[in-house]
Amino acid sequence: MKELERVINIQEKQIKSDFLTLSDFSSEEIFYLLEEAVYLKKLQKNRIAHPFLQGKVLGMIFEKSSTRTRVSFEVGMYQLGGQALYLHANDLQLGRGETIHDTAKVLSRYLDGIMIRTFEHEKVVELAEYASIPVINGLTDLHHPAQVLADLLTIYEHKGKLQGLKMCYVGDGNNNVCHSLLEGAAKVGMNISVASPATHQPDEKVVKTALNIANETGSIIHIGEDPFEMIQDADVVVTDVFVSMGQEKEAEEKRQKFTSYQVNESLCKYAKSDYIFLHCLPAHRGEEVSAEIIDGPHSVVFDEAENRLHAQKSILKNLL
Repeated sequence: MKELERVINIQEKQIKSDFLTLSDFSSEEIFYLLEEAVYLKKLQKNRIAHPFLQGKVLGMIFEKSSTRTRVSFEVGMYQLGGQALYLHANDLQLGRGETIHDTAKVLSRYLDGIMIRTFEHEKVVELAEYASIPVINGLTDLHHPAQVLADLLTIYEHKGKLQGLKMCYVGDGNNNVCHSLLEGAAKVGMNISVASPATHQPDEKVVKTALNIANETGSIIHIGEDPFEMIQDADVVVTDVFVSMGQEKEAEEKRQKFTSYQVNESLCKYAKSDYIFLHCLPAHRGEEVSAEIIDGPHSVVFDEAENRLHAQKSILKNLL
């Protein structure tokens, strides 16, 4: 009985950590997560068992549809020796009016961690506030940090470094991937430029956060409207769909407005000759990117997609 009390006391002193945005982590912590991802990927490729999370259960709440997020987190938990429980919003009382507070409290009694993919970023923040277990942001309308950790891993694998490289994001700047790229690039000392229409510039608060980080790391951030100017000498070119989930009513208007922001050969000739192209997928060939680019020799989008698995395993291992 005394031994049980000792274990309980130790558990009560453990500090809960969440993965909501990349700005919440120090540069050193992000580099550590990337190193862990490289290590876990090597174990998986060599078919070496690594059940670091044996006996652990991750609950995965989905209010947005998913391919890569669901499969990578579910397979990641399996490879780490744990289990993943798929929870669609329509199957939860959360979808019928139960409060986030109550949901967080209840799930904390059953699970070892929660991954949520949803619309409003505030919902993830509130869930993390009331949960006593780690909460992982699988995507919100404001941020997509798990994706960008995989992007940084992919860039490192192909370029051998992160610091000092230039990344250019072209497209809708008021976008979750763009926001997390701004914070992630600044954290690791990458320079980043964003080309988007004046009406779709990145969120001001996110830009301010990224600039504050850049002041410490030496990263250079440029936000502009001219894609040809922003992409000049870029080592990495990134885009995302013009119309994100939940924006279907704006689809035709956005497609017309973003015509000149397609990533194609005429634009990419201004990047460095050995640039790499990233896209979080799914992609719409002929809209935000031409087939020649996404299916061409500079594209590493499927390496990037695979690295969702390894980067997220690093997050899971270190939080759970």
